[in-house]
Amino acid sequence: MLPPELPELPALTRAESEVVDRYLEVIDLLGRINPARGRDTYGSLRAAQALVAKSTALRDALTLMHQRGEAEVHADTLARALRVLDGERRAGRVALPPTSTA
Repeated sequence: MLPPELPELPALTRAESEVVDRYLEVIDLLGRINPARGRDTYGSLRAAQALVAKSTALRDALTLMHQRGEAEVHADTLARALRVLDGERRAGRVALPPTSTA
């Protein structure tokens, strides 16, 4: 039996795709840095060091989008793309975990 097909990614410009990819990379690193979810300082330190380069890449992607005249953000379309790429789960790692009742 084949696994279920993933939803289709919405049509994005190359610049929008780059922004989405770079944004998710930043979110993944923030999730690794989150002190409420971390396991060790070394992993958080490495993620924080990588965050500088990834946030610069995100800035560059947004700059390119703006320079190409893509001044409008199509939030609904970009949100659909983020959901297809598991953005909700990935962004959830940035939030505080639920409180335990123990």
